Amino acid sequence: MADTGETQTLREPIAARSDLVSNRLLGALRRRERDLLAPHMRKVELQRDAMLFDCGEDVITTHLPCHATMISLLVVSREGQEVEVANVGREGAIGGIVSAGFKPAYGRAVVRVPGYAFCIPTARLEEAKGQSPALADLFARYADVLLAQMMQSTACNALHGVEQRYCRWLLSTHDRAGDEPIRLTQETLAQMMGVQRTTVTAVARALQDDGLIATGRGRIEILDRPGLERRACECHDAVERHFQRLLPEVDIND
Repeated sequence: MADTGETQTLREPIAARSDLVSNRLLGALRRRERDLLAPHMRKVELQRDAMLFDCGEDVITTHLPCHATMISLLVVSREGQEVEVANVGREGAIGGIVSAGFKPAYGRAVVRVPGYAFCIPTARLEEAKGQSPALADLFARYADVLLAQMMQSTACNALHGVEQRYCRWLLSTHDRAGDEPIRLTQETLAQMMGVQRTTVTAVARALQDDGLIATGRGRIEILDRPGLERRACECHDAVERHFQRLLPEVDIND
């Protein structure tokens, strides 16, 4: 079984707490739907590089990241190389979303940006969906958005260069982290993109020389977002437009 790297931090009933809205998907729910989920949820602290589930494992827990927490969904090669196909932050959930749980995972879920998340047994989430058409509809629309992100990532990896893909990833992370520096090493980014570290380092240096980002040990700061958007491919905007059409009530940037 995967090492979840979780630390439980809430002791009191979660239904009494207002911070459920720190996950935008939960924040979009009416109180009735949140009340269906709250008794079964707990808040955990996720450590960097913690594996929430691995290939072939039954997905029994759904995680909903809060604030700047971000989780990568990875496909793993026979040689052990990881390539990111989707990332999930405070706008969504990971684990049993597309398959509705009770299925072995095809990929691996790893925490990239540490922080808090809500978690709920996937079976309980499915029970709540059965009691609330509105809840089922929201998660069905989110599953569509997550699948679209995976499809766009496949096209992006095949069609676009490393710099465009690097900029796309920074924009996606910046959407969730806001003005906070992105806490990630170039080595980790290279692994996720399936390229050499030297290649990613050269791209980061070029972007820094042009005043778009500032890098330090394990941190990347966005200095010029419009400039970064011009250097990125169209994939980030395509996924964001689809998200806004399908989930207009979920505001990732609020």
